[in-house]
Amino acid sequence: MARIPGEGLAKGLAVTMRHMLHKSETQQYPEVHPDLPARSRGVIALVEENCTVCMLCARECPDWCIYIDSHKETLPAPEGGRPRARNVLDRFAIDFSLCMYCGICIEVCPFDALFWSPEFEYAEYDIRDLLHEKDRLGEWAATVPPPPAHEVGAEPPKELSAGSRPAPARRTAPPAPVKGPAEGASVAQESAQDTGVQDTGVQDTAVQEAVGKAPQDAARGPAGPAAEPAKGAESRPRREPPRAMRDIRSIRPPGSLPKNAGSSQQKKDGPEGER
Repeated sequence: MARIPGEGLAKGLAVTMRHMLHKSETQQYPEVHPDLPARSRGVIALVEENCTVCMLCARECPDWCIYIDSHKETLPAPEGGRPRARNVLDRFAIDFSLCMYCGICIEVCPFDALFWSPEFEYAEYDIRDLLHEKDRLGEWAATVPPPPAHEVGAEPPKELSAGSRPAPARRTAPPAPVKGPAEGASVAQESAQDTGVQDTGVQDTAVQEAVGKAPQDAARGPAGPAAEPAKGAESRPRREPPRAMRDIRSIRPPGSLPKNAGSSQQKKDGPEGER
């Protein structure tokens, strides 16, 4: 198709005329703030109460722009416990002149101490002033927008389901079996009650004699045939240790040796027999 000379110029002038006739919309910044997206990355805010000084954000930062200092404090021991040590945050600073706003530190934080804030008005005349400490980062935490609402029919967050879950019941140890008197003593007591013996001295003597005979009878065992030993680890047959490797000629049956070995032996034995 033949192109009309000046076609591109006419299209460009048409776009220009269209924008000239359209009413322009100008936002008077900074009096009017722009409408930013819900997930805009303005600045990183810190919630100091949630930070446990795990150093994950500083280790995962590809630009090494996070600086953390801390010290340990020993908490007093509760009743029946022992003292515990915890980390106390001394310094948390982010150098935004090096930060590339990748958000890795926010993703890896396991205790929700870092958040994205839509604030972006923290420009400075000197690049060295872009190093902000935890006090300034904590002020930006108040500007963090709330999380969006869940969709209709979606599963509730794991944090809420774990908090509303009933606590598991504690397992109680089974009651210990009550050890009764010896068999001989119980028999003596029953016989004394049946016969109507009221003399406590005679009854105590019978009980003592029965208790003394009980271990002797248990040591002698029943009068019948010998009781079979209990089947346990001791009654299992012991495995014999592996035998040492013998000569292969003793393992093979006679007449199964290779022909070469037999022929060489015959040839060797033949001349010696003749000699």
